[in-house]
Amino acid sequence: MKPTEFAKYLTEFLTTYLTGQKNVSKNTILSYRDTFKLLLRYCHVTRRIPPERITLEALTSELVTGFLDWLETERKCSISTRNQRLAAIHSFFRYAQGEDPSGLYYFQKVLSIPIKKEEKKLVEHLTPEAVKLLLGKHGGVCPNRY
Repeated sequence: MKPTEFAKYLTEFLTTYLTGQKNVSKNTILSYRDTFKLLLRYCHVTRRIPPERITLEALTSELVTGFLDWLETERKCSISTRNQRLAAIHSFFRYAQGEDPSGLYYFQKVLSIPIKKEEKKLVEHLTPEAVKLLLGKHGGVCPNRY
């Protein structure tokens, strides 16, 4: 079986481009590698596309969006983890644009997938009565006990 362009580009991206041209940390490379391990698993289990059959053409914006939804719903990943996985995919597709300009339109569709906004958690404040209870009747001042 002849290797796909996706396999070639992903290997070059993880082994040559990230280390040699982008000079990213080992942890970043491992994180990006894990993103693509999960993407391969998603394609195989959910989309019935075995890893050796995945092509750049198969990696549509719809497939990537489905993958991101799968991370949140099936794997219970947080929005920040989902966004980190999307950043890795975006980085790969920016690399692929330069390697295979014939797919530029489809690559840019994937690159246009936005990060997901995280809901801001409301910081709860204590009521004045609760503060008084916590501080006690002395208002937080402890008498000297020498």
